[in-house]
Amino acid sequence: MKRIPEPEELMDEADQALAYAEADFSASNEFFIQLFEQLHPAEFTGQALDLGCGPADIPIRFARRYPRAKVDALDGAQAMLDLAEKAIEADGLAQRICLHCQYLPATRLDKTYDAVLSNSLLHHLNDPQDLWSTILDNAGPGATVLVMDLLRPESPGQVDALVAQYASDAPEVLRRDFEASLYAAYTLEEVQAQLAAASLDGLTVSQVSDRHLAVQGRLG
Repeated sequence: MKRIPEPEELMDEADQALAYAEADFSASNEFFIQLFEQLHPAEFTGQALDLGCGPADIPIRFARRYPRAKVDALDGAQAMLDLAEKAIEADGLAQRICLHCQYLPATRLDKTYDAVLSNSLLHHLNDPQDLWSTILDNAGPGATVLVMDLLRPESPGQVDALVAQYASDAPEVLRRDFEASLYAAYTLEEVQAQLAAASLDGLTVSQVSDRHLAVQGRLG
């Protein structure tokens, strides 16, 4: 099935951002944390960078799981970051999670990072190298990298089945966006080609669920 890119717009409408913040993504977000635990079995005590943090559920989960970690969380949508700030303050994590409104590629940030994280951002990008170049520019030597994203189904029928299974009770805006995201997602082969083009030889890509792929590894 051919990829259909999403419109070039950020989720910066307050109502749309609120719908995402109120949606229950706990299963997939907790799965993301479990993948990181498998990739980095030791206690993480360094500085992490989260790209495309949205309302900050993953940075919050990461900071809870690793109480000595600090996280810089980036998103291009201020409406998302406004909700993220409230959630972070409510959890008492404002001293450990720092929010940044910034577009990708984000080059030469103030520090290098011991881990770079990204969940459900790649399929939004018409130029995936914006993500991979940002990782290369900001990850320190030996940094742990975990990027999880949707995996494009093989047919429209599979798209319909996944929407019915995972978004049948969701608000219309979320059902519509989930469908568009599945069409805009990349295949394993496409992501493998992206990594080769970026010379990210230390990272591997694999299917990790019925609708997700994960890029993971450590940089040399």
